Amino acid sequence: MIDRVVKMLVLMGFVIGMGFSSTTTHKERPKRVLLDTDVDIDDIFALLYLLKQNRSEIDLKAITINANLFTDPGHSINQIYDVLYMMDRDDIAVGVGGEGGISPNGDIEPNVGGYLPIIEQGNSTIGDCRYRQAIPIGQGGRLDIDTNYGLRKSFLPQGKRRYVPLKQPTAQQVMKDSISSGPIILFIIGAQTNLALFLMSNPDLKKNIEHIFIMGGGVRSKNPTGCCPKHTNTSSSCIPSQCGDRGNLFTAYTSNPYAEFNMFGDPFAAYQVLHSGIPITLVPLDATNTIPINKKVFLEFEKRQSTYEAKYCYLSLKIIHDTWFDDQFYKSYFMWDSFLSGIAVSIIQNGFKPNGENEFAEMEYINITVVTSNIPYGIKPDGSNPFFDNRIISKFDLKKNGVHSGHCQTSIEDPFCIVHGGNEKGICQDGYTREENSSDAVSVLVAQKAKVNQNSSSPLNRQFFESFLSKLNEPSQSGRFNLASQFPYYREILYKPDFSKQKLGKPVIFDIDMSAGDFLTLIYLLKVPVEIINLKGILISGNGWANAGTIEVVYDILHMMGRDDIPIGLGAMTPLGVPFTSCNYVRAIPHGSGGLIDSDTLFGLARDLPKSPRRYSAENSALYGFIRNTSHPRFRQKLSNEIWESISSEIYTKGRKMTLLTNGPLTNLANIIKKYKKAKMLIQEVYVVGGHIFNNNTKEEGNIFSIPSNQYSEFNFYLDPMAAKIVLESKLSVTMIPLNARRKVSSFPHMLEKLQPWRYETPESKFTYNLISTMYVLQQNNGRKYHHVDMFLGEILGAAFLANDPSLKASAETKSVYVLADGNMSTDGQTLIGKQGEGKPVKILQNIDSGGYYKHFTGLLGSKKQSAVIGSFEEQKVQWSTPPYEIEII
Repeated sequence: MIDRVVKMLVLMGFVIGMGFSSTTTHKERPKRVLLDTDVDIDDIFALLYLLKQNRSEIDLKAITINANLFTDPGHSINQIYDVLYMMDRDDIAVGVGGEGGISPNGDIEPNVGGYLPIIEQGNSTIGDCRYRQAIPIGQGGRLDIDTNYGLRKSFLPQGKRRYVPLKQPTAQQVMKDSISSGPIILFIIGAQTNLALFLMSNPDLKKNIEHIFIMGGGVRSKNPTGCCPKHTNTSSSCIPSQCGDRGNLFTAYTSNPYAEFNMFGDPFAAYQVLHSGIPITLVPLDATNTIPINKKVFLEFEKRQSTYEAKYCYLSLKIIHDTWFDDQFYKSYFMWDSFLSGIAVSIIQNGFKPNGENEFAEMEYINITVVTSNIPYGIKPDGSNPFFDNRIISKFDLKKNGVHSGHCQTSIEDPFCIVHGGNEKGICQDGYTREENSSDAVSVLVAQKAKVNQNSSSPLNRQFFESFLSKLNEPSQSGRFNLASQFPYYREILYKPDFSKQKLGKPVIFDIDMSAGDFLTLIYLLKVPVEIINLKGILISGNGWANAGTIEVVYDILHMMGRDDIPIGLGAMTPLGVPFTSCNYVRAIPHGSGGLIDSDTLFGLARDLPKSPRRYSAENSALYGFIRNTSHPRFRQKLSNEIWESISSEIYTKGRKMTLLTNGPLTNLANIIKKYKKAKMLIQEVYVVGGHIFNNNTKEEGNIFSIPSNQYSEFNFYLDPMAAKIVLESKLSVTMIPLNARRKVSSFPHMLEKLQPWRYETPESKFTYNLISTMYVLQQNNGRKYHHVDMFLGEILGAAFLANDPSLKASAETKSVYVLADGNMSTDGQTLIGKQGEGKPVKILQNIDSGGYYKHFTGLLGSKKQSAVIGSFEEQKVQWSTPPYEIEII
């Protein structure tokens, strides 16, 4: 009997052994990968490197976008779609945002949006910018990343995929679909909000996550940038900035010298991921600081551009180099996220050896944690920590007096964090990946140092550089085309009308924050006969209903209408007196549906517009105070002050004055008034679309729906109350088109009814109909998110009143008004009728014939006069597919 058992065990062992041997002889299935990215430029490098891998080994299945760090979701989603289209990978699912939220007691809705860090998440996508304040808003920050310094629009082809309101797959949906489908590896190269929310909501699915690779943090790092030269007395002119810091927050090292951007973007999320129990490999600043792009690498990259993806990466790197804020590019620009992709791919290809053996970096297991709050823990609530402050039960049942219960950094200028006197660094550690041996620490495989190139004669001093450039330039799995090569007769045409034989009307400058209503107004202004209104220039505010990168849509509208002659000036990014990274006031605008993501994409319809050869460009010139000239300084984006100076000088020499029409916050105009003492001499009148006249009898409320305590303000005034106060108290002749009047002409059904007969008469009437009907359908089907969008219709009224068409039967009355601007969010922006001696006389639009208004607007759009020169991107593609028979400049 015993012999039989022994024989059976031996036979079973043989069969099992044979089975193991059999599985190892077969080629393993490709590793499924999900990439979570904030779509910074180095993220694009990482993405393209992944797409170039052999799909039988590494198969990128999905991309989710982190929307609360370096880019804005409406712009980043379309860049990802275009990169994938170029690379023939429209099969890859892409998710962004979501309309779910987190309840006060910590319940997480299924499709919670990733627009905000977890500490700021609520029931909506309206929120603050606690950690995101570390990233500049305009040039040198999110504006450059959203547009890839102007390259995205000029280089990438445009496919069929696009953001569509409420139909866009969300980050949580894409994560759940991908992770529930089987074993998968995650690459996280931004803040970890999306993954943390997923793990907190779907703990049963974390078993499918084989490994997480994270680029972020600084464990033992010492930032090499900002150091004074050797033998220099630091008490002299050289003041060290980030030199030797653990982190790299170049805007916030005086408050937090410990954190790295990806971890600082959401420290609590990073903590949740790190402590999830899933195997993690971290590529921190310790390793990335050892792989700077030096001059030899840069020059070698310039020589090796044999594919479209290699060329796109090089051009991106070059414009970053050319616009770098100091002369230390070669010492301070590193391979961040792309280095993560290289290390991760190599570890995967090596079969996840115990010590993370790979081609590119030396590795070490280290016990670390992520700091989410600052000691002392369990301090008396100070308003900084919504997980505990004013709560009997902490959010997510977090431990009282535990590591999450201290002071949480509120901003980059948080007084708690700053040491006053001398050059002391800050004391806050939010987002610090700290090495420690406490029970709170987790053992993580950490990249320590980039390996040198085994080929000592190569100009590429790191092994990863060799792989990166080789992969990008491989002919296999290469990009099919860029925008110029996609079409056999691609050409860039500028349309400039000849008005030399016409008597031009009132010269007008239009100041906008790029809401949907502003684009409708712009189309209207371009349709009004030039004998009545001569639109001379456009000023852009980046502190309103759209992010600054949406300036490219303005260029496209002008191109469609044949007005490439009209200059555009980039203006203010923040309200008067507000720091350049702050989100004061603009925090009242949703990040998601009905807010910034819809404005930035024009509710998904911006990609229907023809592409203008003009675009935002980060190109610059030493003539304008920059450190160096870039390759094409003539393409640099002009600023609002430059446009004002140029137009006012031209108009003044002709003995005329100009009219300003403002459809957003009044920041640009207030800055002009403050800077130019002769502004009153040059401005005939100002038409201000803004304000809400409070009436004690009707108690009609304003439209700041996101701040219930502020019942009687209007958005354009609220977004910069001090600017509104300055303009209304100036000596300019001001005509005000308040919310009260605009509401009389904000009916979607009436507008669409009048527009229906003209719908197909002109490209501009068709586009307008599509935009208005899209907003109306969204409002009808999801009133909770889109209840307010009819207010954009009323913004056209200022231009219509300016055009003075008799069918409007408009009447105005002069009253003394004043604006509240004392920093109280419950009253800021309120516009009150002054008693005797109070306020300044302002002409206020009172009544209008709404029927005449709708008929006038829709009829003008349907007129063939001053109609679109090229109607759409589809029409443009046909043009680029046929031989040219026209002059390049019309």
